[in-house]
Amino acid sequence: MDINTAPVSSHEASSEPVLHTLGSHAKILLTSVFGPYAQDDEYGSRVMNPMELYHNQVTRGQGPFSLRMFHRSWGLMLIQCNIQAPCVMLDFPTLDRFVEELRDHEYDIIGISSILVNVLKVSKMCELIRQYQPKATIVVGGHIANAPDLSERVDADHIVKGEGVRWFRSFLGEDLDQPIRHPEINSGMGVRSLGVRKKPKSGDVAATLIPSVGCPMGCNFCSTSAMFGGKGKFVNFYDTGDDLFDVMHQLEVSMQVQSFFVMDENFLLHRQRALRLLELMHQHNKAWTLYVFSSANVLRSYDIEQLLGLGVAWVWMGLEGENSQYAKLKNIDTLETVSDLQSHGIHVLGSTIIGLDDHTCENIDAVIDHATRHDTDFHQFMLYTPLVGTPLHAEMTERGLMKAEGEFHPADIHGQSVFNYQHPQIKDGLETNLIARAFQRDFELNGPSLARIVRTTLAGWKRHKNHPDPRVRRRFAFSVREMATTYTAAIWASTKYYRDTPAMHTKLSDLLGELYREFGIKARISGWFGGRHVLRRLKQEARRLSQGWTYEPPTFYETNYHVDQSDVSRTESPQLCRFVESTDLRTSP
Repeated sequence: MDINTAPVSSHEASSEPVLHTLGSHAKILLTSVFGPYAQDDEYGSRVMNPMELYHNQVTRGQGPFSLRMFHRSWGLMLIQCNIQAPCVMLDFPTLDRFVEELRDHEYDIIGISSILVNVLKVSKMCELIRQYQPKATIVVGGHIANAPDLSERVDADHIVKGEGVRWFRSFLGEDLDQPIRHPEINSGMGVRSLGVRKKPKSGDVAATLIPSVGCPMGCNFCSTSAMFGGKGKFVNFYDTGDDLFDVMHQLEVSMQVQSFFVMDENFLLHRQRALRLLELMHQHNKAWTLYVFSSANVLRSYDIEQLLGLGVAWVWMGLEGENSQYAKLKNIDTLETVSDLQSHGIHVLGSTIIGLDDHTCENIDAVIDHATRHDTDFHQFMLYTPLVGTPLHAEMTERGLMKAEGEFHPADIHGQSVFNYQHPQIKDGLETNLIARAFQRDFELNGPSLARIVRTTLAGWKRHKNHPDPRVRRRFAFSVREMATTYTAAIWASTKYYRDTPAMHTKLSDLLGELYREFGIKARISGWFGGRHVLRRLKQEARRLSQGWTYEPPTFYETNYHVDQSDVSRTESPQLCRFVESTDLRTSP
């Protein structure tokens, strides 16, 4: 089946919001595409493309050591919290649950968010909406909107490319310039590794923070950049460090967090905002932890004390590939950069592209070896993929290299399976094995990411536990609060698991010895007793995965208004979405 099996739309889809006749009185349903996700089916679900960011494309080769978690549909949550109209959100529904909602509750507007690979699911959902709710206006957005012919693929009334909050406010006749309400979002849920599910404790969970959308760097393969207008284009929700500090402070109080997963494609690029945030964190004695995305050149424009002061403890950084021509890597020694960051306790998730123009079957092992030499805490590998709507896709089309649609299934073009174009050197589907080889090589050489996290955290603690800034000291003390217990037990179990693999056993044993020396008898007791429990769970998880076990996220059902609980026809008791509003808290103690 190819993408052309999706029915042709019977409506003329519009990208411009024309005021809805009901305005803010319209009843709205926002939904992600239906599951299950981690299986092969006729709608484009794939076992190798689960609804798990890390296991999908970062730790996919690490078996029972893989980091497993789910992330909510943050864009839909942001829209729901920023419109006045009554809005229900259905996140990760099954197909039956989606049909039930359509059958039992009437809506005026139904919005679907999706990525490109799920075009068949979106088509099916539009078909069901026309069947059950023919009067409803259908709005489709997300990365799928990059497809220039999407209106011919799905039966939608509006296709929204770019920022959705402003579009919906305009569509509903609401004030476009009212401040952005930031939803309360746990950065991850169902966190699991080594067969052990981590029970969240107060202060453990990070809040997702969304300062802006879009990526101004404009890499030619980046669908996010293309979605928001290309190079130099982005949308700031919070322009100043003061605004951002206010929101972070409120999230800290309302969610009881001190860590923030900053969902901004290049957070540190906005230097004035970042440095003002640093100033306010210092003034208000905030020992927050930030997980950020940053290009290497921008990261190098800050000195290490600024990064430590900001609480940067984790950075997702594009390495792309040796000798790549991307400006963000110009004159940057990425091996030195990664090593330096890790020596200060800053974890690095490096991202490498497999399949650049100069990659061949003969040199690909050297490419992979260069990537694995970085020994990052995590390593993402992605196929060089010209997604529709990107400059790379336009370039490949002009060169006549794009494959005909019948030569691939759209659900397989997610960067982990096959090329959708004719690579000049890598042919006959060999890319599928090459990217699997990259993950396998990284895992074999550098070991479980969990152990790498422990190593980097420990390095930061030993180096900065006596740092002159008390905020930095507090943050590093917080980072090692479970090092003598939970993480020592995990490393003990890992050494036993690798008892028959000499090189990895030695590496892990050395790390375990370092934990013992740093944390003493408490670590030894935890390793001896807790490690045995973790080892049993680790082996159980390995057996489950070998039998084809997969994970699926739960369904979420939320509203931005209070629902009469006597409405017993609803499947779940709906949760009220929670958010914070930017207010001036700079004078707070």
